[in-house]
Amino acid sequence: MNSNNYCIIMAGGTGTRFWPLSTKSKPKQFLDILGTGRSLLQMTFDRFKKICPVKNIFIVTNERYNKVIKEQLPELSDNQVLLEPAKKNTAPCIAYANYKIQGINPDANIVVSPADHLILDETKFIKNIEEGLFFTSKNDALLTLGIQPTRAETGYGYIQINEEKEVKDSENIYKVKTFTEKPDKELAQKFYESGEFFWNSGIFIWSLKSIQAAFKKYLSDVDELFAEGVDKFNTEEEHDFISKVYFNCKSISIDYGIMEKADKVFVYVSKFGWADLGTWSSLQEHLDNDKNNNAIHGKNVLTYDVKNSFINFKDEKLVVIKGLDNYIIVESDDKLLIYKKEDEQEIKEIVNKLENEKGSEYV
Repeated sequence: MNSNNYCIIMAGGTGTRFWPLSTKSKPKQFLDILGTGRSLLQMTFDRFKKICPVKNIFIVTNERYNKVIKEQLPELSDNQVLLEPAKKNTAPCIAYANYKIQGINPDANIVVSPADHLILDETKFIKNIEEGLFFTSKNDALLTLGIQPTRAETGYGYIQINEEKEVKDSENIYKVKTFTEKPDKELAQKFYESGEFFWNSGIFIWSLKSIQAAFKKYLSDVDELFAEGVDKFNTEEEHDFISKVYFNCKSISIDYGIMEKADKVFVYVSKFGWADLGTWSSLQEHLDNDKNNNAIHGKNVLTYDVKNSFINFKDEKLVVIKGLDNYIIVESDDKLLIYKKEDEQEIKEIVNKLENEKGSEYV
């Protein structure tokens, strides 16, 4: 195992689209929503400890999740859990981890991953990541994993490849032509049919030197804030310094801040059974469904003329449902969600509305 390989796992999201199971106090990355006995974060950690030493894995999260991370990943030291005092999107999160790692190993080669993705073919995934790490260790490049689309999905960002610029000695790595944020249905269909576009997985690979240079060039205002405390990382002064930095730092994604602007951006075209578990429908695709295309969790759920639905209740509750097609029905404690699948992108807005009208204890 290469001691220069590092991993940054981003675990600060609130997972509001999985409400009511996912709440701000315990969002989806800390839940066993797949029924494996391990949370999504734990499954992500289990994959990456096969690629780099455990001591080289860093979790970036919000301060409120420090306790649950320590409970779920007791292998980690305090220094490996990076606590953000505020949500500032992915670029500041990555900048923080970069400076942390720089103080330990300036020759680091890094993979950055969200904590809540589903990977079905773990062997192929690990092989792809290792090939990507080898590529970035030899090249000044920013590499992202692009996923072969299986449908015209409007919930993902897309990457267009330049087929004429395939990287020498690698049949899977191409120069990136364009990035596109979540398209409408018509555009997503065109992307899918063209064969030139791939889903943006949000998984990145680069050397520390390459990403630091990119920050200095494209996000210099963010980089300068963190650079002021270069001698404070991995010391007792780090916490107070980070609190100050995050107060002054803008909120911006790594995609918009760097990847869409940089000229040395490449994509590794991958197919290892990937899903960004961002909606109940995306979860249902990877669960066992009955003959009526229902995914049902709960030992005492009785359905009559119910089709194409996701249903989740506690085992001790007797539930009878009749005559629904294409619905999400999820119970959690004192909360119940009944929603049309076609409108599930609205759930995030509904949760925000609930917090304003009913109070934070419900979200």
